[in-house]
Amino acid sequence: MSRNTLDLGLVGNGTIAALVDPVGEIVWACVPRVDGDPAFCSLLRERDDKDPDAFGFFSIELAGFAHAEQRYLRNTPVLVTRLFDAEGGCVEITDFAPRFMQFGRVFCPLMIVRQVRRIAGAPRIIVRVRPAAEAGAVRRSATFGSHHIRFVDSSTVLRLTTDASINAIIEERPFVLEDSITLMLGPDESVLEASKEVGMRFLDETVAWWRDWVRSLAIPFEWQEEVIRAAITLQLNAVEDTGAIIAAVTTSIPESADSGRNWDYRFCWLRDGFMVVNALNRLGATRTMERYLRYIVNIAAGSAGWRLQPVYGISGEAALVERVVDSLPGYRGMGPVRIGNQAYEQVQHDVYGSAILSATHIFFDKRLVRTDDEALFRRLELLGERAIEVHDLPDAGIWEFRGRLARHTFSGVMCWAACDRLARIAAHLGLGEREQWWRSQADVIRANIDAHGWNESLGSFTSTLDGDALDASLLLLNELGFVEADDPRFVGTVRAVGERLRRGDFIFRYEHEDDFGAPTNAFLVCTFWYVNALAVIGARDEARELFTTLLECRNRHGLLAEHVDTVTREQWGNFVQTYSMVGLIACAVRLSIPWDRAF
Repeated sequence: MSRNTLDLGLVGNGTIAALVDPVGEIVWACVPRVDGDPAFCSLLRERDDKDPDAFGFFSIELAGFAHAEQRYLRNTPVLVTRLFDAEGGCVEITDFAPRFMQFGRVFCPLMIVRQVRRIAGAPRIIVRVRPAAEAGAVRRSATFGSHHIRFVDSSTVLRLTTDASINAIIEERPFVLEDSITLMLGPDESVLEASKEVGMRFLDETVAWWRDWVRSLAIPFEWQEEVIRAAITLQLNAVEDTGAIIAAVTTSIPESADSGRNWDYRFCWLRDGFMVVNALNRLGATRTMERYLRYIVNIAAGSAGWRLQPVYGISGEAALVERVVDSLPGYRGMGPVRIGNQAYEQVQHDVYGSAILSATHIFFDKRLVRTDDEALFRRLELLGERAIEVHDLPDAGIWEFRGRLARHTFSGVMCWAACDRLARIAAHLGLGEREQWWRSQADVIRANIDAHGWNESLGSFTSTLDGDALDASLLLLNELGFVEADDPRFVGTVRAVGERLRRGDFIFRYEHEDDFGAPTNAFLVCTFWYVNALAVIGARDEARELFTTLLECRNRHGLLAEHVDTVTREQWGNFVQTYSMVGLIACAVRLSIPWDRAF
């Protein structure tokens, strides 16, 4: 039976992210960035404990292991794993990536700190540090000094600084843990203080930073712990250096078993971005929101001919060339493993609305440093003009179909949203003539969608203009402001989606076959959209019941992947999925009783 699972904990700091399995093994971490080369990649390569040549992992193993417990420190991404042996011995592993204020800026180095201390008995441990390189193809060579080990490949060097026996780690010999050891894995830089003292200081300051950050959040009365964990996860998926927010920290976790639906999600989708911005705005996480908005503005300003692609690299890179690597067999052996994402080449017309919807916050949110910027509005108008040109032309759509194009209703609605928001911004800036012009363009697009996106016989909007199929993106029509919550057409659409796309407790993206056949697992965010739509049309009891079901799908740490098996409730797809955590936040905020009525 496979030991690989998505019952993982995420630790990180905005520079590095690592996934830790239930027994404290780091199974995934990339360097020097979250979209870089996987130094630890046993998540995508099944490891035989008896194979002396296995590599791509960082484990702390307890002799005579019996069982493990694992939890996060409250209101932090600091993960604590306790390993117990059969004789009452116990060790505790504390994993974190430093993040705190230093010299007037956020200090978030490329570093994972692992503190291991004895809790009970006379435990014997083995530390195995076997980082990989070249997409898991080779094991890094090692050199060592008196208090460090250097792991070298052709492009990067990692240094493990520790107060443990260097020989015991190099030789992977068991030793009795008498008190504690500290393991600091990071760039090839000397640590000038004692490892234990540095580790303790970094831990204390990191815990304090995260708890201060959580205290600044505006959270709903109900589901507070669930929302806090989701918010911390969004922050971990935000790249501190550039402001980009990645879809997930992994690549090629299949959407369902042996499906071939294996994609690299370590990039920034503009469509996901505007939903993340809405969630951050609801929570009051303005600094993260502002940094992402800066990223979006830079993308728009640098686009050739004001044409946007759906996804960009974390520094704004346009080319994300997709390739299959043979060196990693895949999650539970289910390849292929892909690096890069071909979606960057696709035509998806909703991106213009996504960019403008995100940027709209800059004009209306007085908490932000930059507001009321007419020069930015003039640049956004160029994106709006593209939206007008393409609003009813065929594209790959929100679901990124690789084998067909169609005139997607959601893409048209997002182009409408681009014009609608530009009209509102123009009004806010006192530009009456531009307001009228953009309102007239929005009205033209609306009339087209009303005429061709509504199917009277079905009593629902449809996924394509003049079509008869449905997809889950139609659940967002009210959220985008295209229809009112009490519009009979929206109520009919919500009910039609529930009838045709619901399988058990979950909503599927669409009902037809795609490039890979018929989907067998549910895309989690679609059910969150359905919950939100039920709530706005007045079916709050039904929405709350379904929301509770979704919360039960989270792993032990409150984290969600991209997909779920509708029967077993097992999670599939890339992890941790930003979309899913955003859906959780949005529904909790929508459904919670107000604070002023809570007591």
